[in-house]
Amino acid sequence: MLPVTFTKLTLTDVKALTLFSNITFFDAFYHLNKPEDILAYADKFLNEEKLSAEIAKPNSAFYFAQIDGEIAGYTKINFAEAQSDIKDPASLEIERVYVSKHHQGKQIGAQLLNHAVQIARKANLQYIWLGVWEQNHRAVKFYQQNGFEVFGSHDFLLGSDLQTDLLMRKSL
Repeated sequence: MLPVTFTKLTLTDVKALTLFSNITFFDAFYHLNKPEDILAYADKFLNEEKLSAEIAKPNSAFYFAQIDGEIAGYTKINFAEAQSDIKDPASLEIERVYVSKHHQGKQIGAQLLNHAVQIARKANLQYIWLGVWEQNHRAVKFYQQNGFEVFGSHDFLLGSDLQTDLLMRKSL
């Protein structure tokens, strides 16, 4: 497993986060969805203004996973009222996990998950949870292999396409 360094992002990182989040989002989902839905989502949620607000939001944090100074992946985690759905103070939400195409298959995603688990354990939380698109079979399998189980679902609007995210959790 390659040695990864985790860096908590600040507002000075917003340009790098915006670029990286757009690249990884398009790489992951463009070929599976209508281009206009992908573009609408990115325009609304993956711009510098929106990401700056998310970085500054209390009880949310972004982390870059870096290998030799190169960004290999990132994650966004949320606590308590910052969570997108459950808002359980005994849990931590992993809202985003993305790894660059170049670093796929190098256990970066697993290390990002383990980093979130360490943060949750340090905070004495009971479980971590996330939402994953039900059609993203590779990601669902990845989370299952890392101890997550489906416990529900919620709607996710990608542009004009109403999709379903599976809610998955892992007890700590």
